[in-house]
Amino acid sequence: MKDITEMTIPTYADVEAAHARIAPHIHRTPVLTSSYFNALTGAELFFKCENFQKAGAFKVRGASNAVFGLSDEMAAKGVATHSSGNHALSLSYAAGRRGIPCHVVMPRTAPQAKKDAVRGYGGIITECEPSTTSREAVFAEVEAATGAEFVHPYNDPRVIAGQATCSKELMEQVDGLDAVIAPIGGGGMVSGTCLTLSNIAPHVEIYAAEPEQADDAYRSFKAGHIIADDAPNTIADGLKVPLKELTWHFVSNHVTDILTASEEEIVEAMKLTWKRMKIVIEPSCAVPLATILKNRDIFAGKRVGVIITGGNVDLDALPWVKN
Repeated sequence: MKDITEMTIPTYADVEAAHARIAPHIHRTPVLTSSYFNALTGAELFFKCENFQKAGAFKVRGASNAVFGLSDEMAAKGVATHSSGNHALSLSYAAGRRGIPCHVVMPRTAPQAKKDAVRGYGGIITECEPSTTSREAVFAEVEAATGAEFVHPYNDPRVIAGQATCSKELMEQVDGLDAVIAPIGGGGMVSGTCLTLSNIAPHVEIYAAEPEQADDAYRSFKAGHIIADDAPNTIADGLKVPLKELTWHFVSNHVTDILTASEEEIVEAMKLTWKRMKIVIEPSCAVPLATILKNRDIFAGKRVGVIITGGNVDLDALPWVKN
């Protein structure tokens, strides 16, 4: 792993270039509101709906920026990554748009719906055990065998610049926000949010939301250094990975606070969103709303942007349905 001193920290100019580069390959997703949730929380909530994004998740922004930023010579060997789902299918989507191979290492326990989507976009899957150690070891073998360009799910300046286009759009769509909150796992979306807001709206508070059962970012934030869990267990499958050097740079410098929610609170927020907003969101995306409901005093009276990061749900394994 490269040290932060060896990595290029993306700038806001990189975000603007990324937005222009990926525009033909993404949706400018809508912002929805809910009078029900406003009354429930005492805040004005503005939901940036990346569940309506191409490939069903915000990660298509960073993946597309990385893929379409490659030279023809680099692209010819294809791209490779490890991911529990949304980055895998997003990179497969982007690679398919460019007509190049995409090799993906996925935990064998990843949702079947996400595996099916990866294969549907042409991605080539190699499975690993559900731990960071296994994921990185198997990926090293795949990378050596293919010579493909590694596009890290989040610890990559090209990916972070792409993810930052989400909050760039949000700020263009909604005036007068006091805070923005997004889920945190490895920290790609939160880092992109930090990158955008620190440049164009430094007064806006940035919150990250995390499952209690995978709270390594929360503990890292409180300790002042990265603490990594190898194999946390949470329904929020997209938030099981640890922070890395580049995302820690943004989180440690720009995030106001990290808030956590229990598994029960996450499921309830997900169910409420389906019921009240009539939109499909996955468990990872329900964590911000769960933490807002849990911490009403922090957000009451504020205009809050809530980034809904994706909607790739296994409809045969909904968390509130007993098998």
